[in-house]
Amino acid sequence: MTLSYGTEEVEAVLFDLDDVLVPFQTPSAWQWAWKPQGPVLGDRRVKAAVRRALKVWDRRRWQGVTGRAPPADLAALREHLANTLGTIAGHSLPPPETEAVVRRFLKPAGEIERYDDVSRTLDRLRARNVRVGTVTPLPAESAHWFLHRTGLPDSLLVGSGDGPGPSVPDRAAFRAAAAALGAPAGRVAYVGDLFWSDVRAAARAGLPSVLLDRRDAWPKVHAGRLTSLDDLETTLSSGGLAPEGAGPDGEDEENPPSAHGQRI
Repeated sequence: MTLSYGTEEVEAVLFDLDDVLVPFQTPSAWQWAWKPQGPVLGDRRVKAAVRRALKVWDRRRWQGVTGRAPPADLAALREHLANTLGTIAGHSLPPPETEAVVRRFLKPAGEIERYDDVSRTLDRLRARNVRVGTVTPLPAESAHWFLHRTGLPDSLLVGSGDGPGPSVPDRAAFRAAAAALGAPAGRVAYVGDLFWSDVRAAARAGLPSVLLDRRDAWPKVHAGRLTSLDDLETTLSSGGLAPEGAGPDGEDEENPPSAHGQRI
């Protein structure tokens, strides 16, 4: 079975794992990792800090895609999480404390949140015999942990940050994930939550792509944007993003603005 994607069709869907299928950077996750005994972190403060940090992380990963910086590896991911923690705290923490928090964050033992729309969406896709997989820059151990804790099968994971080959957002990683789903890249739709380094990077690799904007972080993206996976099939059928080379509001994909509006 296939799904419509504009005038084309796709036979598999590849999801980003963190903050698409599994809640990752949430206030409760940071609460557990940093201040499990309190005081309670401000919900609005954490969400604002995470939103800003993700914009910076998106551009850092995109620089790796375009060759303007080394690829964003696991060390870069840990640095991003450490910087996010500092933003939430409002000041730098001692390195040993930061490392301990990041380590707990990547393998939480606290309560794991779930997105209500995930199981409904996966059920709909399975009913149509559409193949499904997920990729992540997280280590495989963390990815399997999150899948297990949220009741999703380990078999969904087709790419992680510490696999034998390149990891997303590398072009080869997207194409390898599509091959793992048994379809050419052009027949695998990708769903990510970061505009540049998820959705744009996947499109560069030849995957039809849509943006899941749960945080309303990309309001200028109109085509190919959804805020709930309940709208996945409708958004796919309407087609994807703007033509190659243009971002939200006509931004140049080789040189997108920084989190503060400056070109990088």
